Amino acid sequence: MTEKIATDVSNMLNNYSPSRDFDGLIGMDAHMEEMESLLCLDSDEVRMIGIWGPSGIGKTTIARVLHSQFSENFELSIFMENIKELMYTRPLCSDEYSAKIQLQKQFLSQIINHKDMELPHLGVVQDRLNEKKVLIVLDSIDQSIQLDAIAKETRWFGHGSRIIITTQDQKLLKAHGINHIYKVEFPSAYEAYQMFCMYAFGQIFPNDGFEELAWQVTKLLGNLPLGLRVMGSHFRGMSRHEWVNALPRLMIRLDASIQSILKFSYNALCEEDKYLFLHIACFFNNQEMVQVEDYLALSFLDVRQGFHLLAEKSLINLKFLSTNYTRIEMHNLLVQLGRDIVSHKPGHQSICEPGKRQFLIDARDICEVLTDNTGSRNVIGIHLEVENLSGQLNISERAFDGMSNLKFLRFHGPFDDESDKLYLPQGLNNLPQKLRLIQWSRFPMTCLPSNFCTKYLVELRMSNSKLQNLWQENQPLGNLKIMDLRESKHLKELPDLSTATNLEKLILYECSSLVELPSSIGCLYKLKVLELQGCSKLEGLPTNINLESLDYLDLTDCLLIKSFPEISTNIKDLKLVKTAIKEVPSTIKSWSHLRKLEMSYSENLKELPHALDIITTLYINDTEMQEIPQWVKKISHLQTLGLEGCKRLVTIPQLSDSLSQLVVTNCESLERLNFSFQNHPERFLWFLNCFKLNNEAREFIQTSSTHAILPSREVPANFTYRANGSSIMVNLNHRPLSTTLRFKACVLLVKKIDNDKEEAADRRTTVIPRIRENDKIGVDVPWRYRFHVPTILEDHLLTFQIEADVTSNKLLFSFDIKDNNQAVIKECGVLQL
Repeated sequence: MTEKIATDVSNMLNNYSPSRDFDGLIGMDAHMEEMESLLCLDSDEVRMIGIWGPSGIGKTTIARVLHSQFSENFELSIFMENIKELMYTRPLCSDEYSAKIQLQKQFLSQIINHKDMELPHLGVVQDRLNEKKVLIVLDSIDQSIQLDAIAKETRWFGHGSRIIITTQDQKLLKAHGINHIYKVEFPSAYEAYQMFCMYAFGQIFPNDGFEELAWQVTKLLGNLPLGLRVMGSHFRGMSRHEWVNALPRLMIRLDASIQSILKFSYNALCEEDKYLFLHIACFFNNQEMVQVEDYLALSFLDVRQGFHLLAEKSLINLKFLSTNYTRIEMHNLLVQLGRDIVSHKPGHQSICEPGKRQFLIDARDICEVLTDNTGSRNVIGIHLEVENLSGQLNISERAFDGMSNLKFLRFHGPFDDESDKLYLPQGLNNLPQKLRLIQWSRFPMTCLPSNFCTKYLVELRMSNSKLQNLWQENQPLGNLKIMDLRESKHLKELPDLSTATNLEKLILYECSSLVELPSSIGCLYKLKVLELQGCSKLEGLPTNINLESLDYLDLTDCLLIKSFPEISTNIKDLKLVKTAIKEVPSTIKSWSHLRKLEMSYSENLKELPHALDIITTLYINDTEMQEIPQWVKKISHLQTLGLEGCKRLVTIPQLSDSLSQLVVTNCESLERLNFSFQNHPERFLWFLNCFKLNNEAREFIQTSSTHAILPSREVPANFTYRANGSSIMVNLNHRPLSTTLRFKACVLLVKKIDNDKEEAADRRTTVIPRIRENDKIGVDVPWRYRFHVPTILEDHLLTFQIEADVTSNKLLFSFDIKDNNQAVIKECGVLQL
């Protein structure tokens, strides 16, 4: 008895000893602030709160901190750890009632510190605790039976009690009537970097010489706290040489301890949901949800329900981006898990024989299968990132002969890569008949195999192909929704599309050899998007294109089109820039759905003023124009104005307040800018080959714009950091505390002397900024910061504002030129905003 009393007293003293276990946890203060709001501790109500998120994101840690901080405010408290594993590791009970009794027995034994309790019925929890103020944390709940056994109703507990449940399954919380739910988000890039460094180096920044490696590992782990902890501990104490040797394996294989935790959630799925998980991990991550539904419609009973189930269990995120666009997102480590499973699952996939797997995603495996003809009927998907090829791939003409169940074929290459890496030296015998998706960038043949049947095809994407035509005979196209043949410059004709009654997008951008469209386009009653920009040989559109469904029509640079298209008044976006159209119908003013109209004005265009209220983009090419016409100033919704070759124009006056982009090219007499911008978030002022601009105009362009180009011979003095060449080191005054910093950067483009004038006429220069930390660590710069500059006749200055997530006070800015070599970068500059 004396020993028991001493033990109880010791335990009580330990409980009242202040905890320092969770001091300094990165990002925890923000979690606590959110949770305290949900807990509402001042209220006497009994409240249940859910903490919801994927495995490894920190739900348990948040719950532990809450228990540590607030347990002393309650009469009784308990942290019941990893309940889902208790259910699987305990001996199986004969029935559900017995399982509940066992859970309740364990719960009560812990919370009232009484071992070997015997429970005659399930009402004991309520009997013992209904007058007690308790704090209960139930960790890793994954079945409703667990909640029913321990905390079925709030009336089981005394006033002011709080029950906190951590789970991956949102549906489980809602089914239990829990409306106070905290969704745990991933930490920011900077917080993740600090977390990893704490585990790897014992401090929030890396040791000297490890900056690049620490950043690489953090990015590979996708900001998942579990991964950051496990791998940080793994690398702790290793030499730099050991880090370098360990990284390649980390890039292709999950750490075993991380995999075991993540795989627990996968194993709990039914077979159909596991199959859907693997499809997403291997093929459809970051894809639009409705499109993926179309691809998988024949493989699953209810694909959408499957998506929502995986989302509720935190295995994917359905990111709502707009009314018509929801993106499926799966975390990097879950993607890695799925890809490991399809490559190494015993009895389901073959490790040694890639051709017998369901999904082929590794470049080396795909090369082996497509060159050696080892593909089997097991294969349902091939996804090759062409940039991962070390050299060219010669695909056998019989490569697909054995893959009778292949449904998804994706050969994806970077859009700006002009090199051919995929070859068909002997042509191609066939393509499998069950294909639902074909994405083959730079397809090397002039026509698809003659025996290919399109019956199941949902999407056909063959950009930059050598196709001259698709097929000769009429094909069943009832499932086809997207046809994208952009930049297939040899394409001369389209096949009959009369059976493509579900086609929604037809993209023929820069198909410069295409002369006409088939009249069967009039049968495409669901067509929403018709993209014909750059079809410079296209002389007109079929007269029956008056489709009620058409939302978007782009005829930009269709130089031979003379008549305004006969289209439905339901059109929303209409682009007619640089066409030979002479007249705009007067009825256009009453087209209630039209939200964007892009036009060119020239001497040929006779009728335009009645469209002034709806024009959003206007291009004027008038060599004799001396001043901006009054009617241009009255365009109330004008967002972009382009002036090209207006050689006698001297002044640009005040224009519409809605204007955010002004693109002026080859206006050789232009001197003055007598206008100001309103507070638009992005303001583009492009003045190419306008060499007479006065000093006031030049200063206005540089100070009033977020993006600009103008003639210049040097980097302005107001840029704090300036350097010759295409890169510059920036030393910030202090290590940044926030993740996002804003800069203004500039490059001085100098025209190459030796480029051929005729050859350079159609060239453009693409400038790509990059930022590296400590001269080594790459920082992602968003795609929108690529700038395409048309032909320049003399030196020009390109300036732009840029945002980037950084973690270092030493940054290397570099600026690359792609596409063509009409210019080089002579100088550059950076200014922190």
